[in-house]
Parts: sequence; C-alpha cells; structure tokens
Amino acid sequence: MNDSAVGASPKEASKQALPRLADVAAHAGVSAKTVSRVVNNEANVRPQVRAQVLRSVAALGYRPNAAARALVTQRTHQIGLIATASSLYGPTAGLFSLEQAAWKAGYGLTLTTVREASEAQLEEAIHYLMVRGVEGVIVSGVAGALHLEASALTDMPLVTTSPITTESAKYVLVDSDQVAGTRTAVRHLYNSGHRRIAHLAGPLSWDSAAQRRDGWLQEVEDLGLNPGPLLEGDWSPKSGYEAALTLDRAAATAIVVANDHMAMGAIRAFTEQGMRIPNDISVIGFDDVPEAAYQMVPLTTVRQNFSSVAERSVRELIHLIEGREAENTSIHLATELIVRASTAPYFGSLA
Repeated sequence: MNDSAVGASPKEASKQALPRLADVAAHAGVSAKTVSRVVNNEANVRPQVRAQVLRSVAALGYRPNAAARALVTQRTHQIGLIATASSLYGPTAGLFSLEQAAWKAGYGLTLTTVREASEAQLEEAIHYLMVRGVEGVIVSGVAGALHLEASALTDMPLVTTSPITTESAKYVLVDSDQVAGTRTAVRHLYNSGHRRIAHLAGPLSWDSAAQRRDGWLQEVEDLGLNPGPLLEGDWSPKSGYEAALTLDRAAATAIVVANDHMAMGAIRAFTEQGMRIPNDISVIGFDDVPEAAYQMVPLTTVRQNFSSVAERSVRELIHLIEGREAENTSIHLATELIVRASTAPYFGSLA
C-alpha cells in the first residue's frame, strides 16, 4: 500500500479527484485547446463541438480555475460596480439587472457602495475595485453628476448612468430616456384634455429627478401651456403625501410624479382631501414598481426597462475593455407609458 495514499486527508483526496481540462478533452474526444476555447467562450468552434464539450463539462463537473486562467490570459473577467447604498426601487432593480447581465456575458461582478457621489468617495471606490483586478467599472444609481480627475481612472473603461465631468475616451453614459419618458406622460394627459398639469419632482440634486423635471417643463411649454405647480419630494411615499397636501386643488387637474412611491403617497393625500382618482385629478408615476398595478386605483406610470439598460451597459463596457471605440458615448433607451386607472379624460374647461 502506498504510504502517501494512507496519509492523504479527505480534502487532499478530493483535490486529486477534481477533473482537469485534459479529462474533459478525453471525455469529449477533442483536443485540450478546443476545450479551452469553449470554456473561455472563444469563437471558431463549431456549434456541435461546443455542445459536445459542454456536455462533457457538465458530466464531469469540471470547473475552470479562474486564477490560473487570469495568469495565462492576463484577463480577470471581473467588472466593478459602484452604487449608492440605497433601498430605493430604481437603484435596487438596477443592481440586480446588472448582476444578471454580467453573468450572462461571462463576467463576475465586484460591488462596492458609496454614501454619496463625492469625488473623494468615488476615487476611493475606484481604487478599491482596481486592486481587485476589475477590467472596467460601472457606476449606477448615484445622485448628480460625477466629478472625477482623469488620473483617478488611470485609463479604466467606465460606463455610468449619470453624466461625468471627466474627459475620458473610455467613458459611455447609458440610461433610460428620463426626459422623453416624462414628456410622453405629459402628452398623454394633454391628449386626454388636461391643460393644468403639475409636477412632483424627486430631489433635484439627483440627475434623474432633474431630467424628469426638465421633460415635464419642455413638453408643457412645447404644448403652449403655462407650467403647473412644481413640487419636490425625496422619492419616499411620505414626501409624496406631504407635497400633495400643499397642492391647490384649482391649480391642476393632473400631476406627473417622478416616481411611483411618491405617486402612491400623493394619491392617499388627495383621497383624504375628498378628491377622487382619476375623476378629480389624474396621476402618473414613473418606474412601474411591481405594486403599481395592484393599488386600489391601479397606477398609470412610465416603465423603465432596467434589464435593457443593464445589458446595454455591460455590452458597452465590454467593448471598451476589448479596446473598441464607442460609437455613441451617450445612450438613452426608450421608456414605455403603461396606462391604468389613475388617469382619465378631463371634460371641464380647457382654458
């Protein structure tokens, strides 16, 4: 009996039993190079051969050694993600969608959060991610424009949902079209006969809130209307409730709200004041949170496709990582108006 075998621990025996790339090649009846191409998702492999190798990978339980692969290829296939520590629906939905999009693209995601998008915190977060070997960085769901020195990025590919002051050739902005989304909401109300259209904005220090406010204002002015009252909240239902209590009933027959949760708070305030939704006032939200369709009055809202934004963000970042030049450095993806029961035609005076 071999003494080394007698002395081997269960852990060592387990390590010895792990399938190697050569084992997969023998099982599939192909070369080790072909297996390497398949597990690294490279081109120039026939579909039937790729499927055969993947079946062998699954049958043997083969797991590529990421550390060894990184040493050979000088690639980690890791994306860094910087986000604001937030429980808000939009940023949270964006994080989940980005994780799924990165995984589908064959990349891992390393997350770090910041309390605020200050230059110091962003630089610290970027340094944290760089020392962990990420190949590019996505900044998602932070408030306001990003201020960074070009030296902080050290030529790191960057994709963000917020505008950035850094002049970097490797920077692309990808976001929902906040302005067009709000304009569509205003146009829907106008086509329904409303002429006094208010807006409840999110905190205007947030770029997304400012863009939605701008979209409301642009569409109202293009339609030849006087801007209705402009209120401001902090994204929470409580702030929507409190802001709605201050709205003069004669000042608006409809209101566009910058997110669904504030809209829900506003509807409660209107209801407590004896106003009927949508008979006395129509309400449109933004985001299309899961509960929007199941309110006592189902909420008309502007839907953001977080999955599309995430997939496009990851795709653009991978292009930058691979050295391709961005064809468009500012990408705004379409939103969709979801019409439910919280809006209705206005049959009063159009004056």
